Amino acid sequence: MGVVASLEKEKPDTGISLLTSLVQSDMERVNRLILDMAAANAEMIPDVARHLIDSGGKRLRPMLTLASAAMFGYRGDGHVKLAASVEFMHTATLLHDDVVDESEMRRGKAAARMVWGNQASVLVGDYLLGQAFRKMVEVGSLEALAVLSNAASVIAEGEVMQLVAAKNLSTSEDEYIRVIEAKTAALFAAACEVGPIVAGADDKTRKAMADYGLYLGLAFQLVDDALDYGGSSASLGKRTGDDFREGKITLPVVIAHRGGDAQQRAFWARTIEQGTIVEGDLETATELMHRHGAIPATIERARHYGDKALMALEDMPHGDHRRSLLDVVEFCISRVH
Repeated sequence: MGVVASLEKEKPDTGISLLTSLVQSDMERVNRLILDMAAANAEMIPDVARHLIDSGGKRLRPMLTLASAAMFGYRGDGHVKLAASVEFMHTATLLHDDVVDESEMRRGKAAARMVWGNQASVLVGDYLLGQAFRKMVEVGSLEALAVLSNAASVIAEGEVMQLVAAKNLSTSEDEYIRVIEAKTAALFAAACEVGPIVAGADDKTRKAMADYGLYLGLAFQLVDDALDYGGSSASLGKRTGDDFREGKITLPVVIAHRGGDAQQRAFWARTIEQGTIVEGDLETATELMHRHGAIPATIERARHYGDKALMALEDMPHGDHRRSLLDVVEFCISRVH
C-alpha cells in the first residue's frame, strides 16, 4: 500500500458541521436551483425527482464543490450551478442503480421504481442528466464541462463493470477497487476538481483536489460495503444486508470468500452466485466476515485511502475550508462506529 500520513496526525472533529456551516448560504441557492431544474412539462418527472431529492441525504458532493471553489477565493455563481449539476448526476445514478439492483428501499423509503416502475425511474434519471449538462453549459467553462462529462462516462462504465462482476466470486480485490473507483469515486473527484477550475487555480492544484475527491470516494464506498454487514439502515440510507440479498460482490465478500474453506465457499456460491438465500443466511455471512476479519480489513483499506485524501490537501490554502475538508475524511470513516 505504501506509506501514507496517519489519520491520527491531524485528526479532525467527527462530522461535517463546519463544512455545512461554511456553505450554508450557497447550499440554499443550490437547493432552490435543484427544485427549478426538477420542473418539467411531463407531470411524472418532478414527482419522481422530488421523491428522491426530498428524501434526505447530506448532499455531500455538491457541498464539496462549493467548498473547493470557496477555498480558492471564487466569486460568482458558477459553483452553485456546478454543485446542482453534480447533485443531479448523483441523483440520476441512484435512480438507475435501483433499477439495475432491483432495490426496494432508498434512504429509508420506497425506491422510486417501487412507486412508479422501472421505466419511469430510468427515463427520469436520463432527464436529470440532461438538465445537469444544460446547467454546466451555462457556466461557460469548457474545462469544468470536460471534467464532469468525463465523469459521467466513467460512472456509466463503472456500472457496466459492476454488472459484469455481479455474482462473480472470482473477482479480485484490485478488480473490485477499479469498479468503485469508476462507479463512486469518479464523481467525488469531479465534484472537487470543478471548484478550483472555476476559481482559476493551476493544474497542480486541480490535480490535488481531484486526488482528494478520488480517495475520499473510495473510502466512502468501502465504509458503505462494511456497513452493509453490520451497520444501521440510518447510516446506509438503505436496508442493511441489501448488498448480500442482491448478490453484490463487495470487498468484504471478496476477502471472506478468499479465506474460506470448501464448505464456506460453497455457502458463498449458493447465496451470491446462485442467489439462493434462506432465513439466517445474512447472519451466517456476517459471522464469516468476522471470522476472516473481512470487516476490519475493509475499514483498514478505507482508512488507507482516507490517509491519501488527507495528504492531497497538504499544500492547499490553510483555513476553515481546508479544515472542513479534513473533517469530511474522518466523517466518512467514522460512520462505522
